[in-house]
Amino acid sequence: MSSGSQTSKTAGTTAESAAAVESSAVTGHDGGRRRHAGFVAFVGAGPGDENLLTLRGADLLSRADVVLLDREAYGALLRHCPEHVRVVDVAEDMGAVSLKAVQEAKAGCRVVRLCAGDPGFFSSVTEEVAACAKADIDFEIVPGVPPATAVLTYAGIAPAVAVPEFRIVDATRVDDWSVHAGTAGTVVIYNGIADAVAIAKALVASGKPDTTPVAVTQSGTTTEQYTVVSTLGRLAADLKHAGIAEPALIVVGEAVGTRDRLSWFENKPLFGWRVLVPRTKEQSAGLSDQLRSYGAVPEEVPTISVEPPRTPQQMDRAIKGLVTGRYEWVAFTSANAVKAIREKFEEYGLDARAFAGLKVAAVGEATAKALVRFGVKPDLVPVGEHSSEGLLAEWPPYDSMLDPINRVLLPRADIATETLIAGLTELGWECDDVTAYRTVRAAPPPEAIRVAIKGGGFDAVLFTSSSTVRNLVGIAGKPHQVTVIAVIGPQTAKTAEEFGLRVDIMADDPSATALASALAEYGAKQRQAAVAAGDVPRRPSQTRRGARRRAK
Repeated sequence: MSSGSQTSKTAGTTAESAAAVESSAVTGHDGGRRRHAGFVAFVGAGPGDENLLTLRGADLLSRADVVLLDREAYGALLRHCPEHVRVVDVAEDMGAVSLKAVQEAKAGCRVVRLCAGDPGFFSSVTEEVAACAKADIDFEIVPGVPPATAVLTYAGIAPAVAVPEFRIVDATRVDDWSVHAGTAGTVVIYNGIADAVAIAKALVASGKPDTTPVAVTQSGTTTEQYTVVSTLGRLAADLKHAGIAEPALIVVGEAVGTRDRLSWFENKPLFGWRVLVPRTKEQSAGLSDQLRSYGAVPEEVPTISVEPPRTPQQMDRAIKGLVTGRYEWVAFTSANAVKAIREKFEEYGLDARAFAGLKVAAVGEATAKALVRFGVKPDLVPVGEHSSEGLLAEWPPYDSMLDPINRVLLPRADIATETLIAGLTELGWECDDVTAYRTVRAAPPPEAIRVAIKGGGFDAVLFTSSSTVRNLVGIAGKPHQVTVIAVIGPQTAKTAEEFGLRVDIMADDPSATALASALAEYGAKQRQAAVAAGDVPRRPSQTRRGARRRAK
């Protein structure tokens, strides 16, 4: 296998370099004492999918003082960093990177330089590594997952299966393509999109059959991945309207044929779907992760802002009553209510032990999880519908023989409905309905988001409550008619229809998890129907008038 050369000079062993990250003084190449304890790690960031970062790379990021990176490309990896880390975006001034890394290391900082792919494959950081060596700075080179293998795997191509050769080529360094025309195996070409047609013609002119399969994959391993399958003879025509641009790989050889059997990433049910999640990042973290697992690109747009109550006295009295034994039950109808009580507890120096002797109810899974994180295991979570009605269906009636106290604390939002109070009252309970937090309409999202919502730029929107429908329409306008509307339950569906929205999907179970699953099932059926009809599967946003359509 041929590849670009990797700088081989390192400052001692990898173990010594790792120790340099943690030590306050470092031993130099000559065994002497250094004046600084700086260190530079050149970490391969992988081909694009943030989850392909190596464990060693994540570990170095977790202890970095300074990170140098192209923020647009690799900003997602900053989640591994400590809060104090200083971030330097090097995208606009690549020439100053070497100097910056050396300066920071000489000042005693632990520096991580995130590099595209693997630093050993046609890397642009060789000069940066040399600058560290010249300045007598300890450094480490951490391999990354190279596009040459990862992108092909994500495209369903097995380049080294039943073929005698696997060759990796940098197109910018090739003057004579006849050298590669006789390769019996697979040729993977980096940096060749601008000259793809010329490369294909050169290979054919050098004896490669024009029927040789070719695959061109753009933005590999990301949800923007797009693959054009062709042959050397047809490549010019197939690329003409495809709009392929760097970063991309060209794969030449019979191994491209494995894509029919092994393609998995681009066949995910919601692959490439841009899904609007009208919730805050804190509320939608698990939901967004679930959508990503289906291949979607979730975008959180908060429609409400959670604020403390206008006057705190009511909550203060509730906390006092909770501690002094005023209540038999505490019922939580949202994770926000749990957060509000928890913050009040912290204000008074209390913790979950204050719930000892109390019965605790949670309206659904998300609220129950918030309680468990607080250290409280709920006694009642409805098995059926996760709503006030579902909670009431399983709530026991007051029994003076079993229940010494008949009072229930309900810490809720200021806009909560009276359904739960009315139902508990009928069951013989007395309720203290306390405003734990206020919900106010969030500020409008950026103009680009508003345009995408109204113009059909989103493939789907998930509505998890009636308030998300009202607030999204209020701050951003109605979603375009091509956008798939998915709702969490009947009440949310009714509100959506009142605003003139066509409801396409309703979750079988009123939970965010079930809603995302229902959308994935819908997307899978749409894909299967298109394939069965002999058509290219298209996202809803690609069906709107004026949308660019690329040939497969």
